[in-house]
Amino acid sequence: ILWDAESGKRLQTLEGHTTSDIESVAWSPDGQRLASGNDDGTLRLWDADSGERLQTLEGHTSYVESVAWSPDGKRLASGSYDNTIILWDAATGARLQTLEGHTTYVRSVAWSPDGKRLASGSSDNTIILWDADTGARLQTLEGHTDTVTSVDWSPDGKRLVSGSYDNTIILWDADSGERLRTLKGHVRLW
Repeated sequence: ILWDAESGKRLQTLEGHTTSDIESVAWSPDGQRLASGNDDGTLRLWDADSGERLQTLEGHTSYVESVAWSPDGKRLASGSYDNTIILWDAATGARLQTLEGHTTYVRSVAWSPDGKRLASGSSDNTIILWDADTGARLQTLEGHTDTVTSVDWSPDGKRLVSGSYDNTIILWDADSGERLRTLKGHVRLW
């Protein structure tokens, strides 16, 4: 559903996934397109103004848990319960690379601000930093004791932040992989 952020009014409903569970959505950097990831293993690209479905990207064998646009809007990354990350050409829908390295579900993917690196967080309790052009694994960050559910970059690309089911947030030096600080205070209710 697209909403007007000021009024809260529903603008339109996008329909076209074959199953009901939409796991992730993301705007393109120019605001013209949307990407959605579904539990049927597909991504859909949408025209944000008309609501028209532009493409269906197929390649994962399980839930697409996270989608992210590269800063220039030319590529997409998707993380899946099939333990992989796929990099896609956003214009053609072609699969560019499949990144393998996590031992279980990929829960979150995020591009560095310069588009040169990708971070992925997983249920294997790790974060992997990847070279976005070659697909090479640059580093594996370890420090969480449970699933890493979210990763993001600082605006200058020098730090990374991760959130986990272990109730902590960790700030990392994105170049050295050093843990800078662990933030505690969340309480797990279930």
